[in-house]
Amino acid sequence: MPRHRHPPGRHLHGRVARRRPALLRAGGLAALLAVVGPGLLAGLSDDDPAGITTYSVLGADYGYQLLWVLAVSTAALIVFHELGARLGVVTGKGLLTLVRERFGRRAAWLVLGSLVIANTGTLCAEFAGIAAGMDLLTGVSRYVSVPIAAVGVSFLVLAENFRRVEHVLLLLSTVFVAYVASGIIAGPDWAAAARGTVVPELPLDRDALLIIVATIGTTLAPWGLAFIQSYAVDKKIGIESLRWERVDVIVGAVLTGVIGFFVVIACAATLNVAGVGIDDARDAATALEPLAGNAAATLFGLGFVGAALLAAAVVPLSTSYSISETLGRKADLDDSFEEARAFYLSFVGVVAVAATVVLVPGAPLIQILVLTQVLNAILLLVLLPFMRRLGRDRELMGAHALGRTGRLTTGLALAVVATAVFALGALAVF
Repeated sequence: MPRHRHPPGRHLHGRVARRRPALLRAGGLAALLAVVGPGLLAGLSDDDPAGITTYSVLGADYGYQLLWVLAVSTAALIVFHELGARLGVVTGKGLLTLVRERFGRRAAWLVLGSLVIANTGTLCAEFAGIAAGMDLLTGVSRYVSVPIAAVGVSFLVLAENFRRVEHVLLLLSTVFVAYVASGIIAGPDWAAAARGTVVPELPLDRDALLIIVATIGTTLAPWGLAFIQSYAVDKKIGIESLRWERVDVIVGAVLTGVIGFFVVIACAATLNVAGVGIDDARDAATALEPLAGNAAATLFGLGFVGAALLAAAVVPLSTSYSISETLGRKADLDDSFEEARAFYLSFVGVVAVAATVVLVPGAPLIQILVLTQVLNAILLLVLLPFMRRLGRDRELMGAHALGRTGRLTTGLALAVVATAVFALGALAVF
């Protein structure tokens, strides 16, 4: 396959990126605020209903014992989100565009297939979260709440101004304060939490490996890797701002891990101590009782719905970017429907499919929330090697290609994911 030079600073669709305003080149807080968004949105959206449920199960079933899995997953999230943002900023192209141009259309379709499967499963989990949260808050049936949410999210993202959408989504991320406060007030065993974070313990049974793989899949989600790169391009972040975008990425990833940590310890200090498992959203709401008393279900429901709406807006964006890039079509939030028909239709299509799945009578919402994250981890084994090869490509990345440290950290992260997935597969078979 011939290799072609792709000059840095190009837009996703071949247009030369607009010069960033002077405030970006000035440095400091103003420069950071100008680029903030891709890292924070990709990171915080990982703490969606699927993530909150997975972390709740981790704490309820295993107490503080598996907190180290969350720490390792967060480190891997920093490594690969930074690589995704770097690829987007340096090349000015989305992940699927680069895969198609560097490895050919078959490779692009392979990656796209994995992403569409993973993203659709994750979006099902978001709508399952909306259904569970609204049931907690109001008792409203999923047959009412899910269609309203699907239409509302689609209208917000596709009909509004790019910058306004970003501000609304960042505002929604404030719902996570409830989980941090709950974890503190629950009175956890901080010594046990610290030990569980830094001392690896591994129960060798299928259920433990299942939740470990789900934790990896919900933290280092495939959709986030594609989204952060394409969104950095859509936002037209220049190479001169790469160091500030790294700050955005690191802050978003660390916040993801911190929020997950407090969810785990809240459930460890309440549900695990009482021997209560997670069967539905009402069980998970019990973890908030130290903070809200009888209002625990309401607070948990608000957090669940807010997190679900945030992720339900971002996950289909990742899918739309990926489909459009594979087809070589325009993918820009500021483009009209006529200019980016594939982008808009794929967004609406994946939302409609996911909402329909959740509306199937008797659909097991909690199982959907957790098992889709296991699928995410499995599909990472398709996506991560392509990202790593692109990052190592000096012809493509120039001075910004992965160095020795970058190759080592990405290799270790990939090895951790592969080991967990293959171990789970071996236990399932034997």
